[in-house]
Amino acid sequence: MINDKVRMYLLPPLFNAAVRAGASIMKVYRNRDDYDISLKEDRTPITLADRMAHRTIREYLGPTRIPILSEEGREMRYEERCNWELYWLVDPLDGTVEFIKGNNEFTVNIALMENNVCMGAVIYVPYYEKMYVAGRDSGSYVKEGVAPDAAVDYSYEEIVRGWTPLPLAGESHHDHLRVALSRSHQTPETHEHVARLRERFPDLEIVEQGSSYKFCLLAEGRVDYYVRTTHTYEWDTAAGELILAEAGGSTRALPEERELRYNEEDLHNPWFHCRSKFCPF
Repeated sequence: MINDKVRMYLLPPLFNAAVRAGASIMKVYRNRDDYDISLKEDRTPITLADRMAHRTIREYLGPTRIPILSEEGREMRYEERCNWELYWLVDPLDGTVEFIKGNNEFTVNIALMENNVCMGAVIYVPYYEKMYVAGRDSGSYVKEGVAPDAAVDYSYEEIVRGWTPLPLAGESHHDHLRVALSRSHQTPETHEHVARLRERFPDLEIVEQGSSYKFCLLAEGRVDYYVRTTHTYEWDTAAGELILAEAGGSTRALPEERELRYNEEDLHNPWFHCRSKFCPF
């Protein structure tokens, strides 16, 4: 079991890897002609920024000697990883579609997994210079003003200094339900789900948002509910699920209402929905 000393030792590389990856992403983001877009086997796009962020994280986390399961290393065979006790679960650029569209809604997701349970997590939003951090049974926090920096080297003390516990004070009550939806990945099932909600909450507000930033808005309490009825992968949810859970919220598979499972042979997630701490149902 990861103890507090080990957690303190691993938080700085977790945090710094995400910030350095964010710097790699923003370097490409500012130069649209350099995106170098191609398609992966599942027909989803990949850019130079994805590849650079993956390389940055792999090189920075390498000295921890903890293996990495990443979106950009998805071809790893199940037999190679099924008995891992400790590993990093990484999405170096979550929200590639939003990155290509230029709407700033993309993140770096890194989760520290122990026996397929997320024990520590960060989601970095480089454009907004916001870092969300959680440790199992240790709370969930946001640290602002974290600028992308390819040479950053935060210490543990610098990371925890001035961060804000989640959910945010002042977000405990909304006069109407706020429902987050993926900006680029909605289906007829998504709309049917929202229609059923609207029968109970006629004045609900839809908040369209890209990437795992939706988990962060839920953790802050800015939105109440999120439903996803298109395919996602384990690296899309692991970090966000812990950040939300440590802020008092929940993530459950649809329709079973079970917790999400990790390091499965098939790395696809089921459909799922999330509730903030203040969700009224």
